[in-house]
Amino acid sequence: MAKKSSAPASNARQAKIQAAQKQQGGGANKIVVATVVLVVAIIAVVAGVIWVEQSKQDEITGGGNALPPGVSELGAGFPAFADVTPNEGAPTLDLYEDFQCPACASFEALLGPTIEELATAGDIRLVYHVKNFLDDNLRNDSSTRAGNAAFCAADAGKFQEYHDQLYAQQPATEGDGFSNETLTSIATSVGISGDALTTWEGCLKAGRYTDYVNSVEEASFQDGVRGTPTVRINGEEIELAAIQTPDLLKQAVEVATK
Repeated sequence: MAKKSSAPASNARQAKIQAAQKQQGGGANKIVVATVVLVVAIIAVVAGVIWVEQSKQDEITGGGNALPPGVSELGAGFPAFADVTPNEGAPTLDLYEDFQCPACASFEALLGPTIEELATAGDIRLVYHVKNFLDDNLRNDSSTRAGNAAFCAADAGKFQEYHDQLYAQQPATEGDGFSNETLTSIATSVGISGDALTTWEGCLKAGRYTDYVNSVEEASFQDGVRGTPTVRINGEEIELAAIQTPDLLKQAVEVATK
């Protein structure tokens, strides 16, 4: 008796094997596609988190272009007592200073109260130009951080008070600089508290006004200011010896009043 051919059975088995291989290949493809989709989703989430964090940072720092209240552009001085309407013909007094400068602290102790008196009376337009050149000389960043802290205080309406306390609490040894603890202590001592203090602390940490302070340094240097303190009345530089007492300063202001 002839043997029954096994070809059909063999072909059937081969067909099943091929079908299984295709099925397995399809499964692998599905896994690869699913993995790619998952990776893309993770990347999207991470990118979204980074974008949100960067947006928050830009909101705090102003994207590097943050300006204190009343300042029109980078490099421009800060108008103090902006709520006071100057009297007719009142001259502009530009004061260039660095918070690490011992001579500036002495100047403030001697003439600061008189300058503030003239400003609050509307007898001058007072504009501060906060410089930071001493950071390079003293190899620290204290002038920049103190300047930033003062303008953070301006956001809380406390610039002048903070400004005055920076000089009152200037380190006895030039170059020691201001610690963040001291800068924060000054903030609370001038009445910044609650939500305003939280905002101030965020401003300090982020260095919101660092670029602004740098821009003032650059602009004042280009304008010929090489040291601090420097006083200009209506754009004319005044020799410090000519205004070394409150009365002499008042006389200089009176002469410049139109």
